[in-house]
Amino acid sequence: MPVPRHILIIEDDAALRATLAEQILSGGEFSADEAESAAEAEAKLASAGARYDAILLDVGLPDADGREFCAKLRRDGRRMPVIMVTGADAEQDVIRGLDSGANDYLAKPYRLPELLARVRAQLRMFDNSEDATFLIGPYVFRPSLRLLQEAVRNRKIRLTDKECAILKFLYRAGGKAVARQSLMSEVWGYNSAMTTHTLETHVYRLRQKLEADPGEPRLLLTEYGGYKLDATVFEVASR
Repeated sequence: MPVPRHILIIEDDAALRATLAEQILSGGEFSADEAESAAEAEAKLASAGARYDAILLDVGLPDADGREFCAKLRRDGRRMPVIMVTGADAEQDVIRGLDSGANDYLAKPYRLPELLARVRAQLRMFDNSEDATFLIGPYVFRPSLRLLQEAVRNRKIRLTDKECAILKFLYRAGGKAVARQSLMSEVWGYNSAMTTHTLETHVYRLRQKLEADPGEPRLLLTEYGGYKLDATVFEVASR
């Protein structure tokens, strides 16, 4: 089962915020965190280990204009998709929202299936863009380029499509173990001819590229029935 994508909801209306979070969580496809103000959102984004895949942002916040807050997020280097969900639906409001750096703009009242479809679309585009950049131990991981960069040793490590897919899916798990069968299904899809030996071979080759000592891995770890990335050595970059 795919790891839920983490959404930050920034909305000052407590009832609406709770309802939106409940609706988002209901399908198991996303997890949700909530903030009622720009200040609370900034604190959550800056907290240790914060990993948000997308933001749902209201325009009318108690301590900021959502459009100005979106522009600040972009100035701060945060590149995750931002979708404005607001009652301000005049043409000029939409233009101002998109010009501030929002990826999409949805007026209230909205239909939940449409909102989730827009979130999925933005995540697909982001995942395939050069802005999708992560830190994993000493490496900058750029999935769109299938590349690991190690600044200290000034080297670049090329990944295969499958190695890249494995690493990205383990990263999305946030340090939790992923079962071999789940990883195989995600990376190879349904394939009756697939065996765990194929996965183990790819993990072995990936460790040869990642680890200082492949025999004593510190980044890509084996867990009972699966694999995980060590949660203490990876974080978000340019997100």
